[in-house]
Amino acid sequence: MFKTALIGAACVLAPLSVAAQVTLTAETSSPGGGAHYVSTTFAAALDSAGVANLQMTEGATLTNSVQAVAEGRLDVTTAPLILPFLLSRGIGPYSGVGKEQGAELAAEIRALYFHAAAHQTFGYYDSKPVADIRKLDGLRIWNGPPRGAALTSGRAMIQLLGGIKDGEGYEGVQTPWPDAVSTITGGAVEAWSIPSALPGGREIQFSAAGAITLFDVPSDLLNSELGQQIVKAPGHAPFSVPVDVYRAAYEGNDVTIVTDDDTFDTYSTAFAEIVRASMDEDLVFDIVTAMLDAQSRFEEGAPMGPYLNLTFGDIDGVSQGACGAVKIKMHPGAIRAYEAKGHTVADCLRP
Repeated sequence: MFKTALIGAACVLAPLSVAAQVTLTAETSSPGGGAHYVSTTFAAALDSAGVANLQMTEGATLTNSVQAVAEGRLDVTTAPLILPFLLSRGIGPYSGVGKEQGAELAAEIRALYFHAAAHQTFGYYDSKPVADIRKLDGLRIWNGPPRGAALTSGRAMIQLLGGIKDGEGYEGVQTPWPDAVSTITGGAVEAWSIPSALPGGREIQFSAAGAITLFDVPSDLLNSELGQQIVKAPGHAPFSVPVDVYRAAYEGNDVTIVTDDDTFDTYSTAFAEIVRASMDEDLVFDIVTAMLDAQSRFEEGAPMGPYLNLTFGDIDGVSQGACGAVKIKMHPGAIRAYEAKGHTVADCLRP
C-alpha cells in the first residue's frame, strides 16, 4: 500500500494511489504501538476509498503534532487526549504557549473519531525480577519518552504501585520512542512502565531478548482514591480484559501475565484522530465515512485490532475519555458521518 522513504529520523509513507481527491499531511507515533497502527490503517482506508492521500510522517513527537494541527501547519494527527487538555491551559509541554494562546489554539481542534491505542503495564525481565512491584525504591525504571502523555502515564503507574515519585524514590529513565526497545533490551533499566497495545509490538521485541513478566494494577490499588484519580485523569480511560484473552494474545511469545483476579485491569491512554476546525465539512464527512466502512480492515489487519476500542458505534464521550476534564469537540462532518450510519453522538461532543 505504501512506498517508504526515510527523511532524517522520520519515515514518510506515500500512498500509491493517484486517484484520491486531496492530499493531506499527517503525523503519528513510531511503529510498534496501537496509535501508529490506527493512523496507518486509517491512511490505507482513505487511499482505498479514493477519498484522500495522507502523507504520513512516523516517529513524530505528538506534543508538537497537536500544536501544529491547532495552528494549521498540519492537517491530521493522532493525539493523546491529555495534550489538547494541557494546550487549553497552556501548561506542561505548552507552558511556553501561555494560557490565553493555548486556549485559543485548543479551541481550533476537532476530533474525527476516538480510540484507546494503549494501556499502561509494568514489566521486567525474568532474569532480573523485581521482588515486589509495590517496593520499587532505588530502581532504574524506563517510564516514557522525555516528555508528553506517555511520560505522565508512566510516572503515574510507578507512583500508584510503589508510592514514590520520579527522582525521589526511583530513577526514571526517559528516551525517545525509537530508542525505547534498545534501552530496555540492552539492560540499561531494571523495569519499565509503558503504554502497550494488545499484543504489544514492543513487548514482543522485549521478549525476543529474554523472558519477561507483565503486570496489571492490583485491584486494591486500582480501586484506591489515587487509583481512581489516575483512571479518571485527563487523557485516561478504564481498561479491562479477561486475563485468558490477554494471555492468549501473547501466545507463542516468552511473556508471563500476572494479575490478582480473572481480569487484566489498568488504565488506557485515550486518543483521538484530530484535525483543525476549519477543515471542509464535506471532506471530513467523506473521510470519517471511509473510516467507518473500513471496520473489518482495522479489526482484522493486526492481532491488536480488536482491542483498540475504536469508535465504530455510538459515542457517549465518557467512555472515550472526553466529556470530563477533556473538553474536545468532534468535527461537524464527523458527527454527520456517524449519524448517517445510524449512530448517536453525545451532546457534549458537539461544537
